[in-house]
Amino acid sequence: MTQAEKLRLIISLSIPSILAQISATVMFFIDTSMVGHLGARASAAIGLVETTGWLMGGLASAANMGFSVQVAHAIGANDFERARRVLRQSLVCCTIWTLSVSTISLLICGYLPYWLGGTEEIASDATRYYAIFSACGIFFQMEGLAGSMLKCSGNMKIPSALNILMCILDVVFNYIFIYLFDLGVTGAAIGTGTAMFITACLMLYFLLCRSDILHLKGRPGSFRPKADVVGNAFKIGVPMGLQHLLMGGAQVVSTVIVAPLGTIAIATHSMGITVESLCYMPGFGIGEAATTLVGQSFGAGKRLLTQSFARMSAALGIVVMTLMGVFMWVFAPELMAVLTPVDDIISLGTDCLRIEAYAEPMFAAAIVCNGVFIGTGDTLKPAAMTLVSMWGVRLTLAALLATTYGLQGVWFAMAVELTFRGLIFLARLFHGGWLKRIKE
Repeated sequence: MTQAEKLRLIISLSIPSILAQISATVMFFIDTSMVGHLGARASAAIGLVETTGWLMGGLASAANMGFSVQVAHAIGANDFERARRVLRQSLVCCTIWTLSVSTISLLICGYLPYWLGGTEEIASDATRYYAIFSACGIFFQMEGLAGSMLKCSGNMKIPSALNILMCILDVVFNYIFIYLFDLGVTGAAIGTGTAMFITACLMLYFLLCRSDILHLKGRPGSFRPKADVVGNAFKIGVPMGLQHLLMGGAQVVSTVIVAPLGTIAIATHSMGITVESLCYMPGFGIGEAATTLVGQSFGAGKRLLTQSFARMSAALGIVVMTLMGVFMWVFAPELMAVLTPVDDIISLGTDCLRIEAYAEPMFAAAIVCNGVFIGTGDTLKPAAMTLVSMWGVRLTLAALLATTYGLQGVWFAMAVELTFRGLIFLARLFHGGWLKRIKE
């Protein structure tokens, strides 16, 4: 393949995923706006437990990738029967996993807001929101697993289209439950859960009944987990799970650092992260394309092709997110104003977003490089690098700066950490040690 052909392939796989990621961001944007217009207290209630919800999502994603990366390698090696065998076992293992996580989450939901430093004023709404979100964990897990399997088979269009549909459904259901049924924060959780349920059913249908490579209709086989598949899933997924666990823990600690700064700071922090996701979601879209292309090239034993896809994907991600960072810096006040009418939140959020804008290029490097390493099944070292960066740089610096500089200090710490993380991931990408695992 020529360089131009490789670039066109990366872009063609990235665009559907980028559109899906952006639509998901727009969904959260509209969600936050709907809740934000209920007042700062409602926004703070969701913002307080939001990072713990991300932790649940991260653990689900780690389980999914433990199996879908094996599917990408099997497809790259033209071993389609093994790919379907891995798929069958993944459905059983991921169901057991998510039910366990959801049960634990439901048991702690009444205590969580207080553990995070929340006050009585917002604890009740936060508890209900997190409980409903936890109960819908199985929908999130299956939607993510089916989407990941389709993407690793090279089908980006169906998962992306269904994710866009989920965003539309989420807005519709949120409007119904928040405003027509007047359920407020509880309505936001019910609306999102309903949208996830419908999308998960559709995603599983296209995977199990319509996928050219992976459909199971008319292809009998055992769903019983086997040692080789589960063992490989552990090797890939456990480092990612620990990474998400400790990263999610770091996000929770960040919330604990922000909580004493007051309701306005909590609401601003949550809304600011929603706005910032407009910038970094394109990076995740390119990272998903990199995981697919690198995973299949790795499975086929093509060292130079793997390396080329990796470097070109990283470069594309940096360019796109640099442009998005400029957009965020310029339009920060307007973006915050969409989410809330509260002037104090708009002003504080504008300051935070403009600090973060400078970190977007290196954040892109970290996102896409991580997608590259996942594609090869190399998850342990990247996980360790991320954890050192998050806990050693971000949280330490945030704790030191929060008392003096408030929320702006916390966001400055985030910007410094993301820049540091991007630099060390780029260094590892170009060092090339991760390529040694390829069997030519």
